[in-house]
Amino acid sequence: MRGDAMKAIGVRPALKEVVMLDHQKPATVEPTQVKVRTLDVGICGTDREICTFVYGGSPAEGSDYLILGHESLGEVIETGAKVSTLKVGDLVVPSVRRPCPDPRCRPCAAGRQDFCQTSDFTERGIKGQHGFMTEFWVEDQKYLTLVPPTLRDYAVLAEPLTIAEKGITQLWELQKRLPWANTTPGKRPGEGLNAVVLGAGPIGILGAMKCVLEGFNTFVYSRSKKPNEKATIIEAIGAEYISNLEVSPAELAKHIGSIDFVYEALGVAQVSFDVIDVMGMNAAFCFTGIPEPEGKITIPGNQLMRNLVLKNQLIYGTVNADGPAFAQAIADLSEIQTRWPEALQKIITARFTPDDYNELLVGKPGGIKNVIAFGQEP
Repeated sequence: MRGDAMKAIGVRPALKEVVMLDHQKPATVEPTQVKVRTLDVGICGTDREICTFVYGGSPAEGSDYLILGHESLGEVIETGAKVSTLKVGDLVVPSVRRPCPDPRCRPCAAGRQDFCQTSDFTERGIKGQHGFMTEFWVEDQKYLTLVPPTLRDYAVLAEPLTIAEKGITQLWELQKRLPWANTTPGKRPGEGLNAVVLGAGPIGILGAMKCVLEGFNTFVYSRSKKPNEKATIIEAIGAEYISNLEVSPAELAKHIGSIDFVYEALGVAQVSFDVIDVMGMNAAFCFTGIPEPEGKITIPGNQLMRNLVLKNQLIYGTVNADGPAFAQAIADLSEIQTRWPEALQKIITARFTPDDYNELLVGKPGGIKNVIAFGQEP
């Protein structure tokens, strides 16, 4: 390896290769930039989809490859002259999406690129801009969130938690259309309401934790029958785990009563629409999964439309997250660590070295959340 090079894991889309690369070490060039040493990078379904070359993976500008990784935790090792929010030694997590260049895109101009109107945004490690699955990276301070040292082992989970943070923030905004949230002093807004989380992967488990923190009576509806490790985590946080192999959506609704909110983290359209069909009055459904574009399902379209109108229901999607969602994710991870330390610990299955990248990205590693740990010193 050259003296100015570092290890990086990425894809060459034109060759359909997943490779270990020698990538030039980055340098700060703007006074508000920060140089970061990578500690942990989480592996998620998006990374694996990119490595099958069916989603994302467009190379960074001027390159024929894309460095992967968007779930990251790092340590600040250098700051620019105008960096005011961070110092050397701080732990940070980066956001993912960067604004599009179109001055007419009002969300991007307002710093809300998670709602970009043009689709010309870039996403680090996903689309058009190198990610964090490498030894060092540079980023502007405005895209970084400070992490307390107590969360060193778990802050890599912040990015997947932001999906729930943004989705539930939107929920409270959308449901202001009626008296829905609990506004009793001393109560959490979800108290008295029932939430169903579809799926028990990392995004589903973290979404269930967020729902419980918000006060919802929470149920996780997933495929595998009990006993299993995911069900153990779900029940440890006070939620109920139910297998969709044993309980139909109609039986689920009968068991719960009114299904007031559904947080989808499964990516399976048929199950999702089957549950939409049994939602209660004034219910809301949040989609976060991205199934493959091919394939069709059968749904009772007339009945679904009747329910949406006659029951005042709503369906919305959410993708990516903004700075406040990352800040709230760090705050909630601290509360999760206090309330359910063993459950939080079980989400991260294992930490691997960068040399294990192939099995993690294109193999069948198993577990809940696998992490690549970069241990090199600067």
